Amino acid sequence: MKRFIVILLLVVAVVEAPAREVFPLNEGWRFFFKSEATGDQARHVTLPHSWNTDPLAETMLLETTGNYLNNVYIPSEWASKRIFVRFYGAQSVADLFVNGCHAGSHRGGAAAFTFEVTDFLKCGADNALLMVVSNAARNDVLPTSTDMNLYGGLYREAELIVAERTTVSPLYLGTEGVLVRPSFVDATKVEGEIEVHLTSRDESSTMLGVEIVAPDGTCVFSRRQRVKVEDKPLRLPFSIGQPRLWSPSSPSLYRVEVCVGELNRDCVEIRTGFRSVVAASAGGLLVNGVLTPVRGVTLCHDNALSGGTLTDEDYAADLYEIRTLGANALRSAVMPHAPGLYDRCDEQGVLVWVDTPFHYSSFLGDVAYYATPEFEQNGLDQLREIVAQNINHPSVVMWGIFSRIQTRGDDAVPYIRRLHEAARGLDPSRPTVACSDQNGDINFITDLIVWRQNVGWEKGSPNDLTLWRKQLQKSWSHLRSGVEYGGSGFIGHRSYTSREEPCANWQPEERQTLFHEEYARNLESDSLFWGVWIDNMFDYGSARRPYGIDGKGLVTLDRRNRKDAWYLYRALWNREEPILHITGKHLPLRDAARQSFRIYSSAGEPLLLVGSDTVAVTRYAACQYRSDTVRLAGRVEVKALAGDLRDSVTILVGNVLRPKYSRAPLRTAGPQRTN
Repeated sequence: MKRFIVILLLVVAVVEAPAREVFPLNEGWRFFFKSEATGDQARHVTLPHSWNTDPLAETMLLETTGNYLNNVYIPSEWASKRIFVRFYGAQSVADLFVNGCHAGSHRGGAAAFTFEVTDFLKCGADNALLMVVSNAARNDVLPTSTDMNLYGGLYREAELIVAERTTVSPLYLGTEGVLVRPSFVDATKVEGEIEVHLTSRDESSTMLGVEIVAPDGTCVFSRRQRVKVEDKPLRLPFSIGQPRLWSPSSPSLYRVEVCVGELNRDCVEIRTGFRSVVAASAGGLLVNGVLTPVRGVTLCHDNALSGGTLTDEDYAADLYEIRTLGANALRSAVMPHAPGLYDRCDEQGVLVWVDTPFHYSSFLGDVAYYATPEFEQNGLDQLREIVAQNINHPSVVMWGIFSRIQTRGDDAVPYIRRLHEAARGLDPSRPTVACSDQNGDINFITDLIVWRQNVGWEKGSPNDLTLWRKQLQKSWSHLRSGVEYGGSGFIGHRSYTSREEPCANWQPEERQTLFHEEYARNLESDSLFWGVWIDNMFDYGSARRPYGIDGKGLVTLDRRNRKDAWYLYRALWNREEPILHITGKHLPLRDAARQSFRIYSSAGEPLLLVGSDTVAVTRYAACQYRSDTVRLAGRVEVKALAGDLRDSVTILVGNVLRPKYSRAPLRTAGPQRTN
């Protein structure tokens, strides 16, 4: 059997190796399904990997158990070392066997986890690793209800950690063993403590050194002392004068280095930033005392090319699209993303809401909350992992406790209180948040509440949002409220003038566009909410939905096409780069002789040319303009001009074949003119 060499360079000369080394463990895996019974025909795969590779597969999402095999050569020089294996994500339940011995279990696909494998390895020989992973639905592992595909497999990267006998522990909740906890932050100083987890097989005490290095490379804190190695963490107080605070406009980052041993034999380095986050009653979050309006988008966990195995390059491209939109915040839907995304958010000043996987999707038969000790403990365990693994990211400003949980049947309110109290106990520096579409006590637990609103989508009119806002202001103005909304729209699903029986699977982009236009108009200059969240930034794979996709995204699953609603928020939110956009370009064929046009402009009122005629436009809302209605036939070129910006579309007006069903267009209100 071909040997997989972990060390890419094993020099012949005997030299003293660094105290801690980390090696990628992504290559050399062989995968086969448990149902195959034998690995003789195992496929060679590289991590990240999932057995559900195509989010648009015609078959249902495969929920099963898969086996991952690898042979790892451990050199004899490591006989005096301690060896750990870290997996950054396995969806959803994983068990590791080393040379046939069970080395550890993990329950939950949201977070990283680490096992020590020292005692199971043979030095100077090949060692067999077997990871057994299952994404089958369970009632004791969260989430138990979601329409988001849980693709299954070792869907994030893995690594091998070689450390000293006494080391900063990589075993604490999947972290590096170093957690920075600021307790006081302002422009004059930062005070707090550094929590360090140590583990040793030989020593009861060791030397511990800590340094904090400022963004300009200056050491601003240094401490070295002998400490006891115990099961409980060490807590070292620190203070920094005149700090450079992290903020969306100035994302300053510090480096914290923790070393163990007489000669700093084992070192761990992490990045962090210092800022204060306070939940304001309205208008935004107080970041370092500055009111910061939150313009956020929800980000799910897949794309058409990678499925659920997102890479750093995928995250970089998605974050670029989000920043280009003008959003300054993202919500990690249902569960955290890989740490590489939050590293980039730290660097770019993006505010992050990280969800725990306590979520409900409104499908018949779905149960989000099981009132069992196993379910409740798993939720608490996953919450602890999520907080510990992301606490050092200054971009992460709130912990999501639940999403759209219903309170009928078994009452989840006491359990939600436990989750909230646990999060506050683990990290009192950040507010908790929840997304709710229910009335009642469930909304009074977390520090922040985000109302999931869809009035005017399935029933009513978007203008009813005004009535809801007035009622909210009257009855619950003391709550720190945000709002989230969104509706599905597929490019290629046409809207028609005829009002036939609507079909549930017919979701035209134009209906989504009108929905967002009306919400943007009704929320214009709103000061009631601390944040506005768009659900979603991108379409995502959902085997439970028609077409295998949830189409609420502003951009398609393959990232190739921006929908009209994307351009609306681009005009509203990104004021540094003016934009001009004519809607409806994905529908060049029009069946009605009478046409009107909608334009988004952040460069002032546009001039509209239809053919050779100038057509009057009226400001409908901020950055939204609507034209008079004109009678057209045949091929017509439509142009818009605003300052130096130009946009155009060519349409063909005439009889167009219609499907049997179409959905009635969304009702809107506001100024409308007809020539």
